[in-house]
Amino acid sequence: MPIHVKDPKLLQALVENSKRSGPYAGAFLVKDDEGTNPNTVTSSESDNSIHDLKGKELLKRLHDVGTLAQITRIQGDLVVLLGHHRVRKTEMVAEDPLIVKVDHLKEMPYDKDDDVIKATSFEVISTLRDVLKTNSLWKDQVQTYTQHMGDFNYPRLADFGAAISGANKLLCQEVLEELDVCKRLKLTLELVKRELEISKLQESIAKTIEEKVTGEQRRYLLNELLKAIKKELGLETDDKTALSEKFRERIEAKKDKCPPHVLQVIEEELTKLQLLEASSSEFSVTRNYLDWLTLLPWRDYSDENFDVYHAQCILDEDHYGLANVKERILEFIAVGKLRGSSQGKIICLSGPPGVGKTSIGRSIARALNRKFYRFSVGGLADVAEIKGHRRTYVGAMPGKMAQCLKSVGTANPLVLIDEIDKLGRGHSGDPASALLELLDPEQNANFLDHYLDVPIDLSKVLFVCTANVIEMIPNPLLDRMEIISIAGYITDEKMHIARDYLEKNTREVSGIKPEQVEVTDDALLALIENYCQEAGVRNLQKHIEKIYRKIALKLVRQGVSNGPPRDITIVEAKEDLASFDVAIKVEDEKSKDSLAKDASVDVNPIDSSLENINAIPLTTESEIDHNEHSNEDPIEKNLQETTKVFNTSSAPEANKSAQRTTEALADKSVEKIIVNASNLGDFVGKPVFQTERIYDQTPVGVVMGLAWNSMGGSTLYIETAKVEESEGKGALVVTGQLGDVMKESAQIAHTVCRAVLLEKEPNNPFFAKLKLHLHVPAGAIPKDGPSAGCTMVTSMLSLAMGKSVKKDLAMTGEVTLTGRVLPIGGVKEKTIAARRSGVKTIIFPSANRRDFDELASNVKEAHDMGVKVKVNSCKRELPI
Repeated sequence: MPIHVKDPKLLQALVENSKRSGPYAGAFLVKDDEGTNPNTVTSSESDNSIHDLKGKELLKRLHDVGTLAQITRIQGDLVVLLGHHRVRKTEMVAEDPLIVKVDHLKEMPYDKDDDVIKATSFEVISTLRDVLKTNSLWKDQVQTYTQHMGDFNYPRLADFGAAISGANKLLCQEVLEELDVCKRLKLTLELVKRELEISKLQESIAKTIEEKVTGEQRRYLLNELLKAIKKELGLETDDKTALSEKFRERIEAKKDKCPPHVLQVIEEELTKLQLLEASSSEFSVTRNYLDWLTLLPWRDYSDENFDVYHAQCILDEDHYGLANVKERILEFIAVGKLRGSSQGKIICLSGPPGVGKTSIGRSIARALNRKFYRFSVGGLADVAEIKGHRRTYVGAMPGKMAQCLKSVGTANPLVLIDEIDKLGRGHSGDPASALLELLDPEQNANFLDHYLDVPIDLSKVLFVCTANVIEMIPNPLLDRMEIISIAGYITDEKMHIARDYLEKNTREVSGIKPEQVEVTDDALLALIENYCQEAGVRNLQKHIEKIYRKIALKLVRQGVSNGPPRDITIVEAKEDLASFDVAIKVEDEKSKDSLAKDASVDVNPIDSSLENINAIPLTTESEIDHNEHSNEDPIEKNLQETTKVFNTSSAPEANKSAQRTTEALADKSVEKIIVNASNLGDFVGKPVFQTERIYDQTPVGVVMGLAWNSMGGSTLYIETAKVEESEGKGALVVTGQLGDVMKESAQIAHTVCRAVLLEKEPNNPFFAKLKLHLHVPAGAIPKDGPSAGCTMVTSMLSLAMGKSVKKDLAMTGEVTLTGRVLPIGGVKEKTIAARRSGVKTIIFPSANRRDFDELASNVKEAHDMGVKVKVNSCKRELPI
């Protein structure tokens, strides 16, 4: 047995010992550390610790019984030992290297003719023969043993069987320590039996692997042979092999990122594809299914940008104002930077139409460096649009999310779900309930599309929803969203947006240059206040586009063309030619007719002698425009650029005609078009909105209220008048197309007014005798909501007490039957509406103080006066 000796002193001692006549050394097994499993492989650290042991510590770690071994050869640190017989160490002689005294052990006496020993030895020999049949390495060891140790006897047979078995070292040590030959043979028999079982297991494993490899090789050869036969016979019309290769190439690039269950499905479908006929319908379904599975971006994410300053710049570049919204988006990005990812939240942007909800979602995607995908669910009534169709249907398709991932090519896009408050509900299920699984961050990690039928991880997708009215969103869906409200724009903000964004973009789209037109600030202000009072800016953009369309038509009628110039060439007429040709350089045949119309040709009737031919140079509007804006003499410029005219006997007369035409065109200058408040009506028509104020000073029984709707805020009047007076006939009639809630508010207000008047003026029988009529103007418009309660109370009390309400005052608040004023919503929209109507004092419920304080200063302040805000919570403090 070869052994590596790492201790230099020990190696030196062995070298010196090998030079003696009897070169022997003792070989002892080292014990394992306490608490370690002898069946586990020891690490290099434990081996090094053994070599560091010296003296008594090493002696304690050695087993008592070892082998007296002859040193046969030493090469470097490799020592080849040949074992002779057993020895037991008794005491230590020297520590470094370790030298011990030993007792030579001999086997206990045994009976050679004992049947048990014979039977055991025969079984050992039989087992060894079986092992030798399967393991050829043992044959060499048997030959080596017989050459050096002689013939086998019972003790040597036991030692040999234990030595060549790959058993645990402690089991071999147990054989070494056993001096009873019969017991030693039994121990060896166990070891060789175990070795036989290992050999059988090895043979079985080798056979299985060989069959598998052979089967794959055979299948590969047959497939190659089949390809060759098809190629020779020309049977490759279906091209299923090329199709399978295309799918395999697609998925090979994504193999590391693709989930194992998806790879398994793809392999099964590819196998099915090979077995199907290309003409069958199932083949087409399987091919489309594989097409979708292999094109989806499995775990392929784009790098996100969580730079807050970069996001701030993008949001400011794309949108003006909206400070609260931008701050909330920056907070969201900052949290994503600290977490390392920005999933887990579904943002819902709510606000009136035209305030920029969709464009804000696009800006968030640009700030985060995510792909952007938008789809609208307004009026969506089919669950299959979200969850996909079953593959059993004809023309089945995956849902919107699978289409989104395929379209953008990454697994972490920003998906904008537009108009989520307008979901429909039809016979095909409830899409709002189907969206729950899509939007819930706890569920969408395993979103199951009916078509794909494998889970898709949507946890990294950032969802942004938009809605006009959040009350229309189903509560389970709303519960999973974080609402960011966008109230709308005031006049100042609309002015900035119109000047910096809308007008600039519209001018570029219309092809008009900045020096050709000027829209003044007073024109924009009049446009906003008289035509576009809604909260958003979409209608404002339409009106600006309308203005620039009118301007474009006016410029074209003046002969202006800002397009690229077109080249025109006139060919000289020959002397003996009866007619002349006009050659026009054009890019295509379609533009020839239009170019011929632009060119102006004046030719007198031609007589038979071809005399008196008059012609003027052909020119285009682009050339005229160029001449009009040139610093050079327009006549000389035109004559230089004009090509040759017809060479006839009357050429001087033609030149004079050309000069007259060119002078007329050059004298016609284009003036800069200015749009101001005085001529705005010429471009956009009469004002759509007149002032919302009907009265400069509200009469008795009339109070201005504040209302909110999906388009923003507005002001409305509550009017109360006497109808008839009779004893005990106190009643209330309500008109103005009011909803049920507003009718109830009127009844509550009537009851509250009777209680207030009874307390303040007990002798006043106003409400007991009079029948009242309460009206809200603009009867064609439906109105509903509870926040007009305190306005109705004030209107009735004003009529009852004969006192008019303070000038330039508006109020809002829900009143209870006991006279308490409850908080209302839409504070910003109502404040904007009051400012637009020139209101100087707004009365809000005291519970809305916090909402008003959170408004921006430019919303709370009017142009030339501050808006005073009063709060009321008691019925006795109404402003009469």
